[in-house]
Amino acid sequence: MDVTPARPAQSLGILQRLAPQPMKVVLNWGRRYSLWVFNFGLACCAIEFIAASMARHDFIRLGVIPFAPGPRQADLMVVSGTVTDKMAPSVKRLYEQMPEPKYVISFGACSNCGGPYWDSYSVTKGVDQIIPVDVYVPGCPPRPEALLQGILKLQEKIARESLEERYGNGPGGSSGASVGALTSGLVKPPEDAG
Repeated sequence: MDVTPARPAQSLGILQRLAPQPMKVVLNWGRRYSLWVFNFGLACCAIEFIAASMARHDFIRLGVIPFAPGPRQADLMVVSGTVTDKMAPSVKRLYEQMPEPKYVISFGACSNCGGPYWDSYSVTKGVDQIIPVDVYVPGCPPRPEALLQGILKLQEKIARESLEERYGNGPGGSSGASVGALTSGLVKPPEDAG
């Protein structure tokens, strides 16, 4: 078991200080083994995604639910197939509708870099130009086993994830949240009667 030394309290983000270390392990474990997938299938790779979700490969045993009702119920978007410039705004809009934390797997050569159509005027040269991608699965089309390997890589990444890196000012994180951003304006604290 890899044990990392504790970091000084002054270098931690606000959200990192709110959860103790055992709670972070439990939260990451829960995220890791309850991924609801929104499949954004655009071409032939989508058929391989369906094959990976069927009984022979059965990625439900890994804690991955294959068909979320929509992007608002999904944790993981699998983009499979050729992303055209005309389809790119839809990919971005559906990604933005997903709740945090959200993850993306780019499945197949076409979604990774344009594939055999990379020199076409209408093909986006990789879905990572539109949305952030967590795991790339190569192949044309990739076998279902490759998707299973990509899911395992994503689960390893989620297990190592820290709230500071994802939401705070840590390395690779976005701008940190303030205490004001964590409190709702809908419920006001009680005023002092004194």
